[in-house]
Parts: sequence; structure tokens; C-alpha cells
Amino acid sequence: MARTYDAVIIGGGHNGLVSAAYLARAGLSTLVLEKRELLGGAAVTEEIFPGFRFSVASYVVSLLRPEIIRELDLPAHGLDILPLDGTFTPLQGDYLWRVNDHGRTIRELRRWSKLDAEAYEEYGQLMVEMARFIKPILSIVPPDPTGFDPRQFTPLAGLARSFQRLPEKQQAVFVQLMTMSAADFLAQWFETDPLMATMSASGIIGTYQGVKSPGTAYVLLHHYMGEIDGAFRAWGIPRGGTGGVSNAIGNAARAQGAEIRLEAPVARIMTRDGRAVGVALESGEEIYAHHVLSSVDSRLTYLGLLEPGSLEPEFEDEVRRFKFRGSSGKVNLAVDGLPDFSCLPGEGDHLRGAISYSASIEDMERAYDDAKYGHWSRRPYIDMIIPTLVDPSMAPPGKHVISCFVQYAPYHLDPALGSWDDNREAFGDAVIDRIAEVAPNIRDIILHRQVLTPLDIERRFGLTEGNIFQGELSLEQLFFNRPMPGYARFKTPIRDLWLCGSATHPGGGIMGANGRIAAMEVLRATGRKVA
Repeated sequence: MARTYDAVIIGGGHNGLVSAAYLARAGLSTLVLEKRELLGGAAVTEEIFPGFRFSVASYVVSLLRPEIIRELDLPAHGLDILPLDGTFTPLQGDYLWRVNDHGRTIRELRRWSKLDAEAYEEYGQLMVEMARFIKPILSIVPPDPTGFDPRQFTPLAGLARSFQRLPEKQQAVFVQLMTMSAADFLAQWFETDPLMATMSASGIIGTYQGVKSPGTAYVLLHHYMGEIDGAFRAWGIPRGGTGGVSNAIGNAARAQGAEIRLEAPVARIMTRDGRAVGVALESGEEIYAHHVLSSVDSRLTYLGLLEPGSLEPEFEDEVRRFKFRGSSGKVNLAVDGLPDFSCLPGEGDHLRGAISYSASIEDMERAYDDAKYGHWSRRPYIDMIIPTLVDPSMAPPGKHVISCFVQYAPYHLDPALGSWDDNREAFGDAVIDRIAEVAPNIRDIILHRQVLTPLDIERRFGLTEGNIFQGELSLEQLFFNRPMPGYARFKTPIRDLWLCGSATHPGGGIMGANGRIAAMEVLRATGRKVA
């Protein structure tokens, strides 16, 4: 007779694994079902070319919640995050290089603008205060504004009191962050174009918006909330790639008693009398559970896995209105040397951090202009890292891997261009051309390249429209509107069916908060003790 689990989790991405670890830790029999042959979802490490291992999609870590690292003791299960040192912006004939050494960064900024060097100190302190103020929201369950239970709003009361205690200037800045564009917000502080462009890039990651689009200042703050060892705005590379994060969480889940099955794609969620009772695999196997948690996005869950007619037509319309609008691509390179930048030739520490192709606000906005009209950016914004300078195990001796996160690559192309399958190599060429503008040797050192379009990301990782956050991080799709009004508390209209992926609050990134909060809500519903 088939076993019935307390909880079955669809998808072995990092959020699904976090949910599994917490549910198993509380004593629930828990099963994770992952369709691919390896764990991690988009946070995965793969050997794409012999000897070269890549963080194929997600490639850096900052937002992973410290409480998850601590409560699941992830370092004991293999997690090791290696800090990235700074951001290098190569230009024609010059460069901007900010590092983790604050004093060195201030001296570098003085070379560009004494006013910016002074403003940078004040700006950094203020953003840390803003991040500290808003960070508690990452751990709370959004209230339902249409509900009648006042207890839902209790966590917001503390946030409101904290807001009242903020100095008037910080209150005004918070309102600006909620409403302004990243470019306009930064222009209040700085005058150096490459500095503003590079900093504004954090406001458009994974969004189909430009640096001048209202609301992108919040996305900038969202990324500012990342921390490593208590240092805000710190970024790192997991040893062994981002799959190292997923494997550590998976190991922690197994240690608590969770089962994990690979190559077990779910075909549908089984329901009975408006309640989820388990899942059916593509193989035909049926697995029963008291609770079903889906870490895939809301559209795939509601419209792809549930039987037609399970939901009210009005609700399905609401699901379809949730915006994905994938806008990112990825180019992974295996190389037998290092890029040589004309503005700062040779090897050096400037290659050990992020390399940002963001020369000016105008450059950034023009890249978005292409996307607005259904074309991939001819001169895209690129965030490049060379992981092997921090973790040599990712490539054979003397070789390197290069990761290029690219915007913009709109999922919906102008029909005149053809399909993404028609445009893949031309898009990859545009990325290499952009790099070659400042590192002319790049073409000579490439051994292999992998180009991932938004369509490839959708096909490979199950992310609708290739959106890396399971839905845009636009203001109207956050907090109690994520993924839709009335259903932001991880519950769904189907009893005992829950969402636990990045489509839920607080959004995307290798964060784990979504999976943790969802697990806590399941435990509350079962009357179990919540850690």
C-alpha cells in the first residue's frame, strides 16, 4: 500500500529544500520531488563542458537569510561562502573600482569627485539604516487586507512604530525608495556617471524596467538587504558554485529525516473535495500527503498542475495577470586565460570581484530601449564574475570559467526577429562584442560558451517566461499582492495546498525566506511547534 506523507514538496530548488528541512525538523514525514537529475532548481552547479563547472543560472549569494544558516547549521552540511571583493567598472581609457576596503574606495571616488566621496559615506550609512528598518519584513507573513482577523496586522504594528522612530530625513528617504527610479534616487547623491550607472544596476536586476523607471529604487534596496557575516551589501560565491548552497540545504533536510527523490517530475496535483491530497508523477505513480507544497511559480502551480476546473474562473484570470516578463539571459564561458582590460591591463585584484559593464546611465537606458521594442540589447548591461579566481576547483588548472548575467533579453521578441532559437547565437555574439570593447582579447581565450536565453531558462529550470524571480519584483507585485491579493499568506484556494517558492513574499534571489515562512505556516496549521 502506498505511503502517505505529512508533506510532499514539488521542486527541489533552494526554497523547497528549506521548507523540507524545517518541516522534517518539526517531525513531519516529508518528501521532496525534483524533476531534474540534480538538486537546486536555478541554484545549481553543472559541468557543462568537460572539467568546467558552472553556476549555470544563479551565480552569487547575498540574500540567504542568516537565521536559516544558523538554524539549519548549513556550514556543518557543506556551506562555504567565499566573499567577492568589490565591483570593477571598465571604461574607455579609465575605470571605476570600488572594493570592500572602505578607505580605498573613498580614495578612488575622490579621483572622480570629492563631493561623491563625501556623499558615499553618508549614502552608505543611510542605506544600511534603511535595510535594517525594512529587513524584518523578510520574515513576516503578509496580512490579508480584505480579511477580518486583526492579528494578521500585528507584525506591521511593530514596523509602523519603527518607522515613527526614524528621523524625519530617513522617513522621507524611505518614501523615495518606494516611489522613485534608481537613477533619480542616486542622482540626489552623486554626480559621477559611471558610479550612478553601476549602483543603479541593482535596481533593474531581473526586472523588465530601466534604471529610470519608477519603483526600481526599491529593487535597489531589496538587493542592499543582502549580508554575509553581518556585513550589509556583501556578496559571495559559494564554494563549488551555487549548487553548493542547494546541496548544503538538501543535506540538512536529509539529516532531519526528509526524503529527496530526483528525476521524479510531477504531472499533476491530486485534489478531492477542494483539498489537495497528493501528487501524481509523470511515471503514473501516485503519492499521497496531508499537505502539498509547491516551490514552482504560481502560474505553473495553478494553471499547469491543477486539474482544469479546480479553481474559479475569476481566480484563474488573476493568476494570468501576474507579470513575469523575463528580461535576463546568461552567457557562461570556459576560457584558457583571463580577460585583459585596456583601462587596467594584466591580472590583478580588479578581476576578483564583480565586473560591471555600466559606463553611464545613458548606456543603461539605451539597453532598456532595445528591450521595450522587443529586441535584445545590442550593447547590453553585463554583470561578470570569474569564480575560478576565488574557487579554482571550478575549472582545470590554468583555465577559468566566466559568468555573464545579461540584460536585456526580453522573453517576448518582436515577431520580425523570429524566435529565440533563431536569435540565441546573435545574442551571445552581442555579449562578447560588448566585453571586447574594453577587453579586446576575450575572443582569443574562449574555449566554449553556453548561451541561455529567457526561453532556455524557462525550458531548463521551469521558470515561466524565464523570470529569475518567479515573477517581477515590481511594487504592485510585492508583500500582500505577491502573488495575488488575498493569497499572499502562502495558502491557496485549494485546502492543504501551499506555495513556498520565489513567487511568494518576500520575492526572489537565493534567500530561502519564502521556504522558511511557508513551512512555519504549515506547522501552525497542523498545531505543531514553530521554531
